[in-house]
This record gives sequence, structure tokens and C-alpha cells, in this order.
Amino acid sequence: MIPLSIQAGLWGLLSGSALLIGATIGWFVAMPRQAVAAIMAFGSGVLISALSFELMDEAWKQGGFLAVAVGFVAGAAVYTVLNMALAARGARHRKRSDAFSRKEHATAAPKGNSASLALGALIDGIPESIVIGTSLLSGGAIGGVAVAAVFLSNLPEGLSSAAGARREGKSAGFTFALWTGIALVAGLSSFVGYTVFDGASPAVLAAVQGVAAGAILAMIIDTMVPEAFEGMHDFTGLIAVFGFLTAFGLSKLA
Repeated sequence: MIPLSIQAGLWGLLSGSALLIGATIGWFVAMPRQAVAAIMAFGSGVLISALSFELMDEAWKQGGFLAVAVGFVAGAAVYTVLNMALAARGARHRKRSDAFSRKEHATAAPKGNSASLALGALIDGIPESIVIGTSLLSGGAIGGVAVAAVFLSNLPEGLSSAAGARREGKSAGFTFALWTGIALVAGLSSFVGYTVFDGASPAVLAAVQGVAAGAILAMIIDTMVPEAFEGMHDFTGLIAVFGFLTAFGLSKLA
């Protein structure tokens, strides 16, 4: 029997591997922007459903409303500040398939943008990975819907990284080593999320899950939804609804 802490790390690694998969696709294949936008719209719906029914509701049952609410707002606030700092460094569109605005496409890629994309992936991915780790503390079982949602949210970021790195003249070896490292950090974050908070009081665990949930929801609204809408326009909401309904149905069947 694999220890639960190792299971947490492996599930986090699985969700983080989407960054490397996305980078590989983006390096070798010219993905249509509409396809990436559709993935983000569907993934947004899946993530929102997973947050609502697999994270926030369970956290509330464990620690009550106050702990969850404080953590939820704090997570969103911290993420917003960090995201604003990253946006100033050129990582505002890190979940876009081309990672650059039309104006930037006409000129050279901004220096250091791939580093900002990598930092953005860490800021986006660490809360998601902690959620995966702490979910095992709640009942010893990981939510497959949550893992699928995080996986889908990471794919466009990997695509963006490859586009940005190629425009900066980075080598394939550097790019794939960088994103392999970030995928490993995702697995480590899940492992740490499980081990650090193993034995924590229900209120503390609920607050931690609230922090992660608030950061993830802020990430969805700030980065995924705008880029999805820019690619799919009026179909974005419909695709997101299908994502939400799919995740909701799977969670109830499970």
C-alpha cells in the first residue's frame, strides 16, 4: 500500500505534468488559438464546479463558515497582488496559446517573459497542488474531478511557455528542463500540503483549503476566463457550462 503522502505527491505530479505536455505540444505543433480557448473555457467550468462541491463545501463541513471565509478572501487577495506584479513583468497572458499580444507579435518577445511565465505557473499551480494534498486528509481519497480540472487549467500555460521561450531564442533543452522542474514542484507541493497539515485541527485545515480555493477562483477569473473569451467569444459561457455540468455529474456519480 502506497503511503497517502506519496499518493498526494503523485497526484500533484500528474496534474503538474500538464505543463510539460502543453509545452511539448506548443513547441512542436501550432495549436489553433480557438482550441486552447475552448480548453480553458471547459476547464474553468470544471474548476468552478470542483471548488464548489469538492473543496469549499467539504471545508465548510470541517471547519465552519468563518475559517473558510477568512481563508477564501485571504487567498484571493494574496493571489491578486502577486498576479498584478507578474502582469507588470509581461505574464498577464500566460494562459494564452501565443502568450503575447498582437502588438508584441509584430516585434521581438519581451526580455525575461519566459521567466515571468514560469513564476506565474508556480503561483497558479501551488495552491492547486496544495488542494490536492489536503483533500487526502479529508477522507483518504482524491477527487478525480479536481485533478482533471487542475490538469486542464495547466495545459494552456504550458503552451504559452513554449511559444514565449521560442520567441526569446531559448533552447528546447532549457524549456523542457524548466517545465519539468515546475511539474516536480507541483508534486512536491501536494506532498507538503499533505504532510504539513496532517494532524491539523479542522478549522486550520478548512482555512488552508479556503486560501487555496480563493487563489484558484481569482486565477480563473483573472487569467483563464478573459483568455478563453478572447478566443471563443460568445461560446465561452456555453462551453464553461458543459465543463461545470460534466464535473458536477462526475462528482455525484463518484
